[in-house]
Amino acid sequence: MLIRKFKMRTIILCLVCIVVLLSLLFTDLLVSKSINDNSIRNEEEKTLMVARLVAESEVVQNGLEEGKAKDIQQYANGVRENTGLLFVVVLDMEGIRYSHSNPELIGQPFQGGDEDRVFEQKEYSSISEGTLTTSLRSFTPVMNERNKQIGAVAVGISLEHVEQIINQNHKNIIVGSLLGLLVGLIGAILIVHYIKKTLYGLEPPEIAKILGERNAMLQSVHEGVIAVDRDGRISLVNKSAHKLLKKAGLPAESIGMDVETYLPMADLDHVLETGESKLGAEISINETTLLINNVPLIVDDQVIGAISSLRDKTEVKELAQQLTGVKLYVDALRSQSHEVKNNLHVILGMVRNGDYEQLKTFILQLVNHKNHEIGQLTDIQDAVLSGFLLGKLSYARESGVNLTIKTENVIPKSPLADVTHEIITILGNLINNSIEAVEDCPFKKVDVMLSLKDHRLKIEVKDTGRGIATDDIEEIFEKGFSTKGEGRGYGLYLVKASIDELEGNLTIDTFIDGMTLTVEIPYW
Repeated sequence: MLIRKFKMRTIILCLVCIVVLLSLLFTDLLVSKSINDNSIRNEEEKTLMVARLVAESEVVQNGLEEGKAKDIQQYANGVRENTGLLFVVVLDMEGIRYSHSNPELIGQPFQGGDEDRVFEQKEYSSISEGTLTTSLRSFTPVMNERNKQIGAVAVGISLEHVEQIINQNHKNIIVGSLLGLLVGLIGAILIVHYIKKTLYGLEPPEIAKILGERNAMLQSVHEGVIAVDRDGRISLVNKSAHKLLKKAGLPAESIGMDVETYLPMADLDHVLETGESKLGAEISINETTLLINNVPLIVDDQVIGAISSLRDKTEVKELAQQLTGVKLYVDALRSQSHEVKNNLHVILGMVRNGDYEQLKTFILQLVNHKNHEIGQLTDIQDAVLSGFLLGKLSYARESGVNLTIKTENVIPKSPLADVTHEIITILGNLINNSIEAVEDCPFKKVDVMLSLKDHRLKIEVKDTGRGIATDDIEEIFEKGFSTKGEGRGYGLYLVKASIDELEGNLTIDTFIDGMTLTVEIPYW
């Protein structure tokens, strides 16, 4: 694509310039008219206010009734000079001027043709050309003490003055926009510099390429890999580690859990505290023995996390005892790595050539045509919940279980983030339990039904397993209780805790050929 030819600095600077310039254009088009109208309106109000003051002056009222033009002229000139107006003209009922900025025009009829309505006791503003120039003028009637009109006042301001005000406002807008452009450019340069420094000088396409390749390599290695952050929270578990931990009887969902809670025997907290590696250790989990290597992640002399690599000791023994099998093992690893790399090269080639339709088809083939699975989730509008359930569909397929997810109506996104989190906890553990319950059954099927009514979400999970003994129903929600061996018994405990947190309820129907769990919780 063309955008890839430009560096991040150039792209950001260009985007900032375009955004600010467009803002300048729209501001000029949209705001200028409003400012122009407001400027004219302000000048009209100013001239009307002056006209009212003059009309209410005793000097003007007495002068009109007594015919004293000299007094009115003197007063009007004072007002004009103090306010900076073009003219202040006082008229009698015949339209004869009693004052004017040009004394020679006193006693002559008013010119402009827009003064007729003022003699009907109306107050207004207009634009017209008089003896001086084209002006914005405001008219107001002069009323005596008996509320009888005895004349009128016309106050005017030059249109050139109004245009000067408008032009000045326009210049201010342009200057402000240009200053904004300058500040935006400086900010963009600083941001780009900071981002480049943070990303070690790499461009986004380079980072995406490296990340994709490293992630694919990590997921393709035969050794199990578990990574934790500096707080001891599990941040990564690759496919091989999932298989080993599942074999050992540990829950599949471990991302975000505290490693001391999930895998205390790994002793990763000690590595985080001391920054020392621990290699070749053996740990036993539910009669499964693993070989573990713990290594700290150190950046700028600071421990930012740790990595554990896991190997099944039984597998290592067999490989050690069968020297001829070592070569087969290495060839198998190379074959897997080669296949993954080939897929990456195909994807990379398609991206570079712009063959996006073929790329889409290829990726859909790699993920075993997930269109059907996605179609089951179209009524779930919460992207987090939908993505979580999509992962469960993939997990069930890999386990050989037919998992279906249906909705009776549209499930919108809950406005409460905590609700979504608790729903994921509930659904995740119920689905996991059901998948495990049907693993040894000839008919492996799990059905999930979601419905929303009266602001309450109903979750129904039904499986074709062997059910659960009546005597165990009261105990299955206790922490650590499990019929599947030691080190289990946390799933339903967490489900019950989440339901209690949301003040919901749970119903269990168990049969010889299956079990149904129904949960109802407030959705918002």
